Amino acid sequence: MKRRGAIALLVLAALLLAALLLLRWLMRADVLGPMVLDRAGSALGLEITADAFDYRLRGTPQLVARGVVAREPGAAGPVLRADRVLVSVPWSTLRARGADLTIERIELDAPVVELAAFQHWWSARPPGEGPPPTLRGGLHVVDGRVSGDAWRVDDIALDLPEFAADRALRVHARGRYVAGTLQAPFDLHASMTRPSADAGVGITGEISPQGDDWRLPSSIVLSTHLQGPPPGPPGAMDDAGLRLRQLRLSSRARYLSGTGVQPFVFGFAAEGVLADGGLRLLPAALTLRGQELIPRLRARGAIDFADELQLALQGELADWPEAWPALPPPLGASQAPLPFELEYRGTLALTDPIALRLERDGAGFDGRLRVPELAAWIDAGADGSPLPPLRGRIEAPRIDISGATLHGVEIELEDDVVTEGVIP
Repeated sequence: MKRRGAIALLVLAALLLAALLLLRWLMRADVLGPMVLDRAGSALGLEITADAFDYRLRGTPQLVARGVVAREPGAAGPVLRADRVLVSVPWSTLRARGADLTIERIELDAPVVELAAFQHWWSARPPGEGPPPTLRGGLHVVDGRVSGDAWRVDDIALDLPEFAADRALRVHARGRYVAGTLQAPFDLHASMTRPSADAGVGITGEISPQGDDWRLPSSIVLSTHLQGPPPGPPGAMDDAGLRLRQLRLSSRARYLSGTGVQPFVFGFAAEGVLADGGLRLLPAALTLRGQELIPRLRARGAIDFADELQLALQGELADWPEAWPALPPPLGASQAPLPFELEYRGTLALTDPIALRLERDGAGFDGRLRVPELAAWIDAGADGSPLPPLRGRIEAPRIDISGATLHGVEIELEDDVVTEGVIP
């Protein structure tokens, strides 16, 4: 009997030792980390890998993964890459086994999101069920990047103090938009009445578009009301888009160039749709009030932002700015506004040709121009060419030049700098 008891104790001790060894093996970072990522990847429809792991169980459990890559199964490129990902989850969430989706904190160091891959993955996701997770300690991102086809946003820093489905959301975002020679550093504070596709949104802050020889530091205030698409199959968001109702934007800005500083104010109102990685604004109305080189104008039409900018606007200049080259009489003496039509398709920096039509008192211009070359010509003043860098036709019933009166005037302007380009 004693021998049987001793054998039983030995077997129990062996089993306990094996269990402890197995538990210790399972609790190794290089074993536990891949298991956690595999479970998360299965839930998200992604293959998630990492180069190294670390974890902590004392206090609030947390897992740190380094060299993280997430991609759709079989995809050549990743949806997300990150130097470091930290996820901290309270014990109550772990014990709840999915019933409680409370997360303490998420940190991302140097994450890179490939927009095309992200949109492909997102469009295939089924509609979510139940409430979204709660982030008690928020989301924090440093040195992030989002890459599109012809643009990217670098140096992204996000600070989201907390996230809950029934609470207002606040986020501080900094970064730098880059598209060709155009850069636009920004520092913005955003708020939402609630984190949903049916919420009010407000944004305030600073954004400073800049090119090779100019800057446009601006203070902005934006508000809109989001309206999500009706429920539908996977991919419906990309088809129907997220609507921006009663979008309003006001801005105070300064145009800085080699010739000085030009302050102006800008106002904008539109109905918008965010879909397929782009923003369409229709109808859109805008006002611009400047001085010296910056005109006063009002316009309406359509605006599209994506990998390129498209404009189709009709409006009127309140007057001809005094800093612009003077119009010959009698056109220059008229106080009538100048109706115009403008069309553009090209880079966000407005470096491609613009189609422009102007009218006043029976006279008109129909042609093309490039903003950088025209601005340089205006800045040159008397030291530059007597003719503006334009391509098109000027017609006027009468022009007075050097004491002579010309009737039925038609002038053809040809400038090699203004190429044909692509205009819708």
